[in-house]
Amino acid sequence: MTRARPVVAARTLGVTLVAALPLLVLLSVRLGVTGVLGLDETLAGVGAAFGAGAPLEGQVQTIVELRLWHALTAAGVGGALGLAGVLIQGLFRNGLAAPSIIGVTGGATLGATAAILLLSGYGPAWLAVAADVHEPALASLRSAGLLTFLVPAFGFVGAVAVVLLVAALSSRSGRFSVPTLLLTGIAVNTCIAGVLSLVSSLLLDDWDVSRAIFAWTFGTLADRSGWHVVTVWTGLAAAAAVIPFVAWELDLLAGGEEDATSLGVDVRRVRFLCIGAAALAAASAVAVAGQIAFLGLVVPHLLRLLTGTGHRALLALSVPGGAVFLLGVELLNRALLAEHALRPGVVMSLVGGVFFVVLLALNRREVDQW
Repeated sequence: MTRARPVVAARTLGVTLVAALPLLVLLSVRLGVTGVLGLDETLAGVGAAFGAGAPLEGQVQTIVELRLWHALTAAGVGGALGLAGVLIQGLFRNGLAAPSIIGVTGGATLGATAAILLLSGYGPAWLAVAADVHEPALASLRSAGLLTFLVPAFGFVGAVAVVLLVAALSSRSGRFSVPTLLLTGIAVNTCIAGVLSLVSSLLLDDWDVSRAIFAWTFGTLADRSGWHVVTVWTGLAAAAAVIPFVAWELDLLAGGEEDATSLGVDVRRVRFLCIGAAALAAASAVAVAGQIAFLGLVVPHLLRLLTGTGHRALLALSVPGGAVFLLGVELLNRALLAEHALRPGVVMSLVGGVFFVVLLALNRREVDQW
C-alpha cells in the first residue's frame, strides 16, 4: 500500500470533520425539494423532534423531521461504509479493496432482499401458508419494527458469508493474492447481481415488494424514520468498538503477516475482528439505505492523502469523514437537481467508478507486478 505523507494533523482534521457534521445536518434540514426553511424554524423543529420544545405548526414539523431523519441516516451510512472501507483495505493490505468491490455490500444487499421476501410471504411453503393465515399478526409485527431488525440481521449474515467466501478463494496458505481478491470479488458481485435480477424479474407483478428490492439495490435515503437512524448508528457504534483492538495491529500487518506475527500480532484474531466489524458496519448501512457502492473505496483514500497511513487516525477519522462526505454529496445532489436528484447509490457509482479507474491508472506499476 502506498505511503502517504500527512498534509493535515489528524487531530486538526478530526476537529474539523466533527464540527462540520452538525452544520451539514442543519443545512440538510433547511434545504429540500419542497423549499428552504429559515434557521430559527429549523432549530425549533429539530429541538421539537427530540422533545425539546413545542412542535411547529401544520406540516412544517413533519417536513423537518423527515429531512432530519434523512440527514442523520445519511451520516450514519457514510460513517459505516467509511469505517468498513478502512478495515477491509487495512486487513487485505491493498488500497483497491473496498466493501463494494469484494462483495461485502452485495452480500448484505442479498441478505436484506431475502429478509424482505420472507416478511412478504415468499419462501418455503410453510412460511407462505403462515403469511396467509396470520397476515394480521404479521402486519402488526412489521408495524412494530420487525422489518427493521430482521433486515440488518439477514444483511449481516449475507455480508459475513460473502467476505469469508472471497477471503477463502483469494488466499493460499494464509496469504492473500491481490489479483485473485479483486477478481473473486468481481465474480461474486456478478453472481449476486444475477440473483437480484432474477428475483426482480420474478416479482414484477408484485409492485410493493419489487419497489422495496429496487430501493435497496440502487440505494435510497427517502422517507427514513427514527428507526433507521437508531439501526445504522447502533451498528456503527458496535463496529467502531473494535478500533482500539486492531489499529496498532493493522499498522504492523502492513509489513506482511510473517513480520506481524513475529512482533506478537494474533493475525487470526485481527482478521476475525476486522471482517466482523466491516460486515456489521456494511450490513447496518445497507439495511437502512440499500447498496451504496464505492464510498468505502473513496473515503479511505481521501483520508490517507490528508493525514497519512496510520490506522489509529484513519479508523477514527473514517466515521466523521464518511458521514461528512455522503452528506456533502447528498446536499450537492439535491442543490443541483432538486426534485430530479439521483439516488445515492447511482451518484456514488458514477463518482466511485471514475475514482477506481484513476486509482488503477496511478498504481499501474504496482498492478503490473501482480
